[in-house]
Amino acid sequence: MMRIFGVARRNGATLVHDPATGLTHRPDHNLPVGRHHLDGDEVGEWPVVHPSSLSELTPVSVCWSPIVRCNLSCPHCLDDKRVTELGLAERRRIARLIGAADILGVDISGGEPLLLADLVDLAEELTSAGRVVSVTTNGWHLEYRAARLAGHIDAVKVSLDGPTALIHDGWRGRGSFNRAVRGIREAVAAGLHVQIQTVLMASTRPFAQDLVRLAYQVGAGGVTFLQMLPIGEAVPLAQQELLSDHEARAVVDALEVPTGLSVRLRTRQDAGGFTVIRADGQVWRNNRPAEHIETLRTLTTPADLALTGPDGSA
Repeated sequence: MMRIFGVARRNGATLVHDPATGLTHRPDHNLPVGRHHLDGDEVGEWPVVHPSSLSELTPVSVCWSPIVRCNLSCPHCLDDKRVTELGLAERRRIARLIGAADILGVDISGGEPLLLADLVDLAEELTSAGRVVSVTTNGWHLEYRAARLAGHIDAVKVSLDGPTALIHDGWRGRGSFNRAVRGIREAVAAGLHVQIQTVLMASTRPFAQDLVRLAYQVGAGGVTFLQMLPIGEAVPLAQQELLSDHEARAVVDALEVPTGLSVRLRTRQDAGGFTVIRADGQVWRNNRPAEHIETLRTLTTPADLALTGPDGSA
């Protein structure tokens, strides 16, 4: 399937960033720099490059959470609800700064980003600067916003915690499963590439195979199993829900994956070193493995994304 990827040259090597999976690949041949339509199956065959192996200060991709507000209250949420949100003009300023930085991809998250009336404008600010853009959502409002988002973002990541309403709604609230599934179907119909994301926990691992089947049935392009991070509101759950690296890998390796669907596991180690821009404009970076986040500096220029340690020194 042809879809848009971000292509860059770093230290003489060509890198290809997938906005759906968040993975960065090293192709077996040179490609022109910028936003390009590439075959997703072919890209998936190329070796994955972890950002930490690039020995560069500027990240390959960032997660931007311009909103703290959310219509759901999930007990495994990573967000700090005490963060102050910037206003519309400041969000546009942050978008311009991110667009001016030497990065490939931006995942707009939250909170719940579909609550932002200016989401499409923010995405256009980034794509016009040559970045590939994904949006991570709980799916509640996706059914009604998918058509407007199509053509302005490159992928949408929808969070599901189980393959049925009984399981998913137990984590996220009544009605959230059906709303998310309808949103996924509408997004697929609008031509958006959909990646389902699910937090892999002790309580949810028995349903991993059924979730993969559901993803295939609704037309999603892939499933990302996220190893639980003991961060934010998820800390109290960690003792009973956290799986070891070996346990998480065993779950994913045992899955039967339908042809045309991609499945990956994002471990805590994989999440380490990832750069996060909070709703208040503060830039954070996960430690390795990702078990806590430290405030690094305020984003005032594109150079502020070049961070190496908790003191912000480059």
